Amino acid sequence: MPEAPVPPTPRERRALIAGCGITGPVLALFLTRCGYTPVLFEARPEPDDHAGSFLNLGPNGRGVLETLGIADTVLAHGAATTRLVFSNHKGRTIGSNPEHTTCVKRGLLNKALRECAEQAGIQVEFGRRLTDVKGGRPGEITAVFADGSTTDGEFLVGADGINSATRAAVFPGAPAPSFTQGIGSGGFARTHAPGSPDGTFRMMFGLRGFFGYQVLPGGEVYWFENHTETSEPARGWAASITDGEWREQLIRRHAGDHRLVGEILRATEGPIGRWPLYDLPSVPAWHQGDVALIGDAAHAISPHLGQGAALGMEDAVVLAKCLRDLPHARAAFAAFESLRRPRLEGLIRQARRTGGQMTPAGPVGRALRDLMLPFFLRLGLKNAETVYGYRVDWSAPVTAAGR
Repeated sequence: MPEAPVPPTPRERRALIAGCGITGPVLALFLTRCGYTPVLFEARPEPDDHAGSFLNLGPNGRGVLETLGIADTVLAHGAATTRLVFSNHKGRTIGSNPEHTTCVKRGLLNKALRECAEQAGIQVEFGRRLTDVKGGRPGEITAVFADGSTTDGEFLVGADGINSATRAAVFPGAPAPSFTQGIGSGGFARTHAPGSPDGTFRMMFGLRGFFGYQVLPGGEVYWFENHTETSEPARGWAASITDGEWREQLIRRHAGDHRLVGEILRATEGPIGRWPLYDLPSVPAWHQGDVALIGDAAHAISPHLGQGAALGMEDAVVLAKCLRDLPHARAAFAAFESLRRPRLEGLIRQARRTGGQMTPAGPVGRALRDLMLPFFLRLGLKNAETVYGYRVDWSAPVTAAGR
């Protein structure tokens, strides 16, 4: 008898993802569930698992990781934050709210997500800096890299951050990131001065800057500082001064504040991150042809709501659902944008307003803030459900109308 014909091998549905930070690996993990073969391309030559400072991942971000079944693994190096306490520059408590976030070093979060992707068989390629994107027929896209190499796929997603190479290649006329007139810093210290770990993140309204810290189990203090700077720093500014020089500048800036700020800063022996604060409030389009932007590449938010990472994770699960349920990438990208844009642009505006309230000028402004803060915190609890309570039902289908 003649042999039975061998069924054809299903066509590989190759999804190209630029960026292997936080959003990229989460998207890749969801896409494997949808029948795609994702490939992650990272511009950095090798992993840097100590890069960056730390973040507080909200329940909305954790919910995305729980949908993937990796929340406990990915957040194993973090610690719970259960309360926010606000004080004035003298250290007097002026308000508090419950909190339900996870405080985790950004580098360790990146590492854990990348390793989950690799364990799932997802290809991760470092040293692949995107320089151009070439489209063909629908469902055909070519990524061009700095070394001259190319890779073909069904579509490409730029998850490559606020300075996205994907956005520059595909949307050359898109607005540039906007300086929010703020400078951020962050680091880690070892000192017994702040007390024992109790799940409390403490925020201080200083005279010339905003300072926050939490003591984690093991005694390490995670801290950040934000202050206003009306002029945008020149490119390369952060590298032009040493960690020690920057630490001394922060100590002088907070000389009139409670002594704990100076003690934490003096106890910081390792690198101190420092960066201008930007947002990207309105890119006219998040997709073109078979290319889409997600996360900070599409809608970077200033850090004052602590939502950058969580919103990127939300993007990943929503986009994956659209690609799962709609007939082709172009329809999926349009539905994704219609679903996500209203939420994102509203939160970006809210983050800007929050940042502008951190250091009111003069004693009268500070006294009024101290008096009114408990009232605004109660309002904040009501608004927090809008931010933290967002959940994506993975099982619910998406229609072409983006519902």
